[in-house]
Amino acid sequence: MDKEAFAKVVLSATDSLYRISKTILKNDADCEDAVQEAIAIGFAKLGTLRQEKYAKTWLVRILINECYALLKKREKTTPLLEDPEAEEYTGTDYSDLYEALSVLKKEYRLAIVLHYLEGYSIQEIAKIMRISVGTVKSRLSRGRKCLRHIMEESYENIS
Repeated sequence: MDKEAFAKVVLSATDSLYRISKTILKNDADCEDAVQEAIAIGFAKLGTLRQEKYAKTWLVRILINECYALLKKREKTTPLLEDPEAEEYTGTDYSDLYEALSVLKKEYRLAIVLHYLEGYSIQEIAKIMRISVGTVKSRLSRGRKCLRHIMEESYENIS
């Protein structure tokens, strides 16, 4: 794959990459950092891409690895002082569905976002997440069940 073709893949996948990073990372700045780093790594390792048709999937895998690396890095550092002006999550900026998704376990949330929002097949998700097809199916099923429960509970609290 040449640099121009890679640039087209990146441009078409930018929103998707951000949404995927948001399923793992909560902070918008961390999401942006992870996406930028994944693109940089992908560009640097462009020669390792075996098949061009899997460029986006390959880039998503790099992004997921980068997100988890960023989480590990954040866990090792603890803030000395809390910033009183730091933006807190209030739920007003996000839809009810996104709020419900943010409550799900990471593995369920990632599988649901990749399948339902990004349109990946179960086989592609298995490759991206490096798990079996059966595990993807069970995570989707359990994730849907948890999501349904969360949404019903939030609806009951509103009524």
